[in-house]
Amino acid sequence: MKVSIAAEAKYCMTVEEAAAYFNVGIKRLISLLESPEGAELMLMVGVKRLVKRKKMEQYLDTVYSI
Repeated sequence: MKVSIAAEAKYCMTVEEAAAYFNVGIKRLISLLESPEGAELMLMVGVKRLVKRKKMEQYLDTVYSI
């Protein structure tokens, strides 16, 4: 049984969900997550990248462009 949770209620999102939620391209988001400044925005579960939603929101509030 698959449970559907609203994006605003999730702690972490997949890269695809985060790209749609934050209106950022998937390749740009992956590039950001793999950079030293984006390391704290990501949680690795095996080989799967998850984006920490609140930290990503805080990061986007502080930058001029990505």
